[in-house]
Amino acid sequence: MHKIITLLSMAVIYSISYAQISTSVLPLIPLPKEVSRTNEEFVLTAKTKIVLPNNTFKPEVDYLNNYLQSNVHFQLAIVSSIPKKGNYISINPSSSKTGLKEGYDLKMNKNKIILVSEDNAGIFYGIETLIQLMPLNNNSISGDDKLSIQCANITDSPQYQWRSMLLDCSRHFFSKEEIKKYLDYLAMYKFNIFHWHLTDDQGWRIEIKKYPLLTSIGSKRKETAIGRPRDKKFDGIPSSGFYTQDDIKEIVAYATTRHITILPEIEMPGHSVAALAAYSQYSCTGGPFETKTSWGISKDVYCAGNDSTFLFLQNILSEVMDLFPGKYIHIGGDECPKDRWKACSKCQKRITDEKLSGENELQSYFVNRMEKYVHSKGKQIIGWDEILEQGLSPNATVMSWRGTKAGILAAKQKHFVVMTPTKPCYFDFYQDKDTLKEPYSFHGYNLLDAVYAFNPTPKELTKEDATYIMGAQGCVWTEFIPDFSNVEYMALPRMAALSETVWTPIAKKNYSDFILRLKLHAQTLDRMKVNYAKHFLNQ
Repeated sequence: MHKIITLLSMAVIYSISYAQISTSVLPLIPLPKEVSRTNEEFVLTAKTKIVLPNNTFKPEVDYLNNYLQSNVHFQLAIVSSIPKKGNYISINPSSSKTGLKEGYDLKMNKNKIILVSEDNAGIFYGIETLIQLMPLNNNSISGDDKLSIQCANITDSPQYQWRSMLLDCSRHFFSKEEIKKYLDYLAMYKFNIFHWHLTDDQGWRIEIKKYPLLTSIGSKRKETAIGRPRDKKFDGIPSSGFYTQDDIKEIVAYATTRHITILPEIEMPGHSVAALAAYSQYSCTGGPFETKTSWGISKDVYCAGNDSTFLFLQNILSEVMDLFPGKYIHIGGDECPKDRWKACSKCQKRITDEKLSGENELQSYFVNRMEKYVHSKGKQIIGWDEILEQGLSPNATVMSWRGTKAGILAAKQKHFVVMTPTKPCYFDFYQDKDTLKEPYSFHGYNLLDAVYAFNPTPKELTKEDATYIMGAQGCVWTEFIPDFSNVEYMALPRMAALSETVWTPIAKKNYSDFILRLKLHAQTLDRMKVNYAKHFLNQ
């Protein structure tokens, strides 16, 4: 049950206008590096032109025009030179090379908007900023289709190169159209990585043509756990779903137009019961298994002593790498119990033959063997921080989730790091201390202000070591998030807070100012019909 806000308080909140808050506050999230509001307005109409000297930035201009078509029902004509009359939006490459990727300059007055960047991503983010300045709230568009945009001068670039959000589609499956909505939210807040958790004990969600049983068996479970784990209650409803390779190609293309790289995660050696339900020969015991219906960690994992296990996973990753053009493949590597390996003669022989110290080093052997294969295909692995234990290839990147200590250690060892500590970056945690009024979760809580205050670069690192911190990630794990409306509720507005953590200079951040801008921005979320959490409206 979400927090109830009285009709009176809602009326007060939604009567807020730009002028009532501050003449300097604009509904921009994340806050740009430098922004100054002017006293002018640019009136956008169907007669406004887009000046595009060449086609370098044509995909981004098409994105803007598609947005306008969907929201104000007209597109802008594209011309190659400045028109003799009428206002215009000019999209230009930068004449100076600063080396700031994804950065942009946006200069506006009542006659023209000039957007300049060194790269396509920078133009895209400038367009996203321009879109946020468009007052597309209810009744904001007049009968003659004029849209008055508050003018501002903005110079902007991100603080971190890695700005990501995870969505777990294994525990609960979300449709192709819902994934696209999630990507729209990421694009709005200038995230550039979508971490797609596609496999786990409770479901295999990606079509692998060489192994069709992964989806015909592994994508299905007979029922799903409900309530607290100790209750051992189930809903009795069969659950299934997977993405075909054509679905994935469509989603990758959709993400690409939004300058989002998709990071696919194929879990190994643990969190693999759904795969073993389909191909039990790659386990230590031979099964049989069924796709897990409850949460938690399973003792059944891939057999590390069987060479055919590695060939199986290599064949899977070969198809995965063909589908996803990004640099990284996520191989999981977390929460792998060693019980089966201890009792497995093949795993014990592997330990002896490879002169390993034991089962923990066997996991390191497993990860490094898979890393060599991925690297041979021109990609790099990334994994949860357990992959750091017992030694790791210098090509591997670490996601630090059990706090920040592993990330600090990895950075000192010259591994690149993405910070995603459970507190405050796990958005399946409660977002209000009054948990009885919130959707059920078996975790603690991560409040909006804690997400906003998070600094991905620990103070313990030297200046040189800090260069290995690539950025941060928010995670939406879905054991207790059964539908996309609840995904929205748990992710937003914490996603907005994290966007400012990874984009905005720390010296520019101010939580009170963020809340003011968020209240303005809420009108956009309402127009988009997003089921966001509204706790901040009372702050």
